[in-house]
Amino acid sequence: MKILSLDSATECATAAIIDSDKILGETIINYKKQHSVIMMPMIDNLLKNCGLSISDIEGFVVSSGPGSFTGLRIGMSTIKGLVQATNKPFVSINSLDGLANNLFNIQGIICPIIDALRGNVYTNFYKFENNNLVVLGEPELLSMEDVINKCSGFNEPITFIGDGTSKFKDTILTSLPNASIAPSHINVTKASSIGYLGYLRLINNEGDNVLSSSPVYLRLCQAEREYEEKVKNHD
Repeated sequence: MKILSLDSATECATAAIIDSDKILGETIINYKKQHSVIMMPMIDNLLKNCGLSISDIEGFVVSSGPGSFTGLRIGMSTIKGLVQATNKPFVSINSLDGLANNLFNIQGIICPIIDALRGNVYTNFYKFENNNLVVLGEPELLSMEDVINKCSGFNEPITFIGDGTSKFKDTILTSLPNASIAPSHINVTKASSIGYLGYLRLINNEGDNVLSSSPVYLRLCQAEREYEEKVKNHD
């Protein structure tokens, strides 16, 4: 089953084509946040380099977030357009699940952290059991201090992954003696990672509804926050 997957939840824009559990091609651009400019050319070049056309794609996968509001909307709208044009199945995968899946079968706890600004991160906890990624909680928006406090309750190794590690590396390693940071070559969002998780759902006919699917933000956008503040002050 040939699948096209996109992840634009962070500053990193990435697209991949997988065929079942084989990666046919993948592009990762981790330079500036230019998703609206590069996403469609990235897809076109990937298809061309793999000798495929969009009609050869049998399913689509996209990151649902959490992450950058703008990036998520770009990725979701791009995939939805392709799904509606081709009438092929699609599924959305949590960004944190994808990051955790980069560390396939690592021992101990996995803690992805996506920078949410103002000292906060989007995060969750995972581990691998019998080759399967097990989700240990619900995605949350937390201060890094709260993440450290939660991690202090684990009595096993903890591996941090995600763009938040560059900002909070010193805090993590100083506060948690059992913690380590994922190596740089896998410490980015990868479309192939969410693509594989999506493939496992699509082969079981667990596709999402293209009309009702929407990004997972975990917090209000700036305009919504400003509106709520205005209403509160008015009251």
